[in-house]
Amino acid sequence: MLRLEPRIRPSALVELATPAIAVLATILAGLVLFAALGKDPVEAVRIIFLDPLFDPYSRSEILIKSCPLILIALGLSFGFRAGIWNIGAEGQYVMGALAGGTVALAFHGAGGPWLLPLMALAGAIGGCAYALIPAFLKVRFNANEILVSLMLVYVAGLFLVAMVSGPLRNPQGFAFPESRIFDEAARLPTFGDTRVHIGIAVALLAVFVAHVVLHRHVFGYAVRLSGAAPRAAAFAGIDRNRMIYACLGLSGALAGLAGLFEVAGPIGQLQTSLPVGYGFTAIIVAFLGRLSPIGILFAGLVMGLTYIGGETAQFLLRLPAAAISVFQGMLLFFLLAFDLLTRYRITRTRSGPA
Repeated sequence: MLRLEPRIRPSALVELATPAIAVLATILAGLVLFAALGKDPVEAVRIIFLDPLFDPYSRSEILIKSCPLILIALGLSFGFRAGIWNIGAEGQYVMGALAGGTVALAFHGAGGPWLLPLMALAGAIGGCAYALIPAFLKVRFNANEILVSLMLVYVAGLFLVAMVSGPLRNPQGFAFPESRIFDEAARLPTFGDTRVHIGIAVALLAVFVAHVVLHRHVFGYAVRLSGAAPRAAAFAGIDRNRMIYACLGLSGALAGLAGLFEVAGPIGQLQTSLPVGYGFTAIIVAFLGRLSPIGILFAGLVMGLTYIGGETAQFLLRLPAAAISVFQGMLLFFLLAFDLLTRYRITRTRSGPA
């Protein structure tokens, strides 16, 4: 009979190397997956991981894909460190995009330099308010925040469809479920001739601020203590209910801001296709980055690489989109598996009469 036995002293070096080991294991498993699909596995891995790095356009697209992943994962990391599990960032991302996009449409044709900051504020407030719903239900009724936040994702998606098919629909759009194209004043400035927008700079600033808050501020200390030693946190006077509101509200605000950057950046309007899974993929990014802001920055870039490389592989090799999703999911699987084996070892116990 096999059982898991805690290791007395987990290796710090192995813990540090686990994300890289997980990426390597994912590549090896991907070779098997692509071979099973009848594709050249080496070519598939090359297209996904190497080719985008040598193409200027692909490199800029990696940054665009990474921006929402980094912002959402940063917010989730605070809650995860505190033992508060927000799984519904995708819904908060949608509601933030909808709130900020509504502001853009409300001032259509009358915008100015003040419009983008107002849209960003509305996006953050929209995502935060939506995340405070599971926070309230958790505090008031002890509802499971995992289930509540996850179910609200589907509510947000349906609400988006209702809005762009009704009040926010483009009157000149031939009844298609999408809004007007945003004015230039409601679009994010870009760098040079690329599609890379100022949201990337905001994401980098958010990484720096999160790192300072987590390691140099009393709130970061409270977050880390709440997750590592909940009873000690209670004795230290840290209010658990306030921590739930703070962490869920923060993660919702950053997810909403990411949604706003998406509609004010690459998309330029509200569409029913807005939910693309960034909120769920950001969970992988958060854990791949070890819940550390600096780690999340690099993990977001790696995941952005798999998005761009995966899209190219779908086009060149006719790979199904589901195969790329499985490939990304394997990354989380191997990361959690190696994390478990770092902290525990498998031992054999003898079963028999005493």
